[in-house]
Amino acid sequence: MENFTNETIDTTQLPRFEEVHLSSLHPRYKKVVLLNALVVSLVLAVAFGFISFAKNDELTTTSWLVIGVILALIVFLVVFFSLLAFKKKGFAFRNHDVIYRSGIIATNTMVIPYNRVQHVALHEGLVSRYFGLAKVEIFTAGGSSSDIEIPGIDKEEAENIKQLLMGKIQKQL
Repeated sequence: MENFTNETIDTTQLPRFEEVHLSSLHPRYKKVVLLNALVVSLVLAVAFGFISFAKNDELTTTSWLVIGVILALIVFLVVFFSLLAFKKKGFAFRNHDVIYRSGIIATNTMVIPYNRVQHVALHEGLVSRYFGLAKVEIFTAGGSSSDIEIPGIDKEEAENIKQLLMGKIQKQL
């Protein structure tokens, strides 16, 4: 019979994911982010326009000015936070796992070992496809949605990443 051991692990000797150099999203993805932010801003402007049109006889010049300032502030904040989020995202593929970092105020770093990956998908949105970009979606067991979505990757590189991950999945079987 084997003797049971439960040794303490020296956590200072573990590899640090924080020290890994993360790749940035493709620079063309910034245009996709800006276009998406501008579409959201346009939808908000149209909504404000309809509200203003419906309440036209009740609005004073001051009210119009306030609506204009609020709309401009919202557009600025949407664009600003979209660009900030773009700069904060990064990813890395290592020998045994994939790392993805995102977040503006609170940083979220996900590390998924390849032996947990069950499925990989490549997604191209209309705007992303125009710029030659794709999103890699990585699924693990137990979830109906992807665990990691890495947007803004050059389509050829995204296809290579998908092949790499599919190869890692096949080795496990």
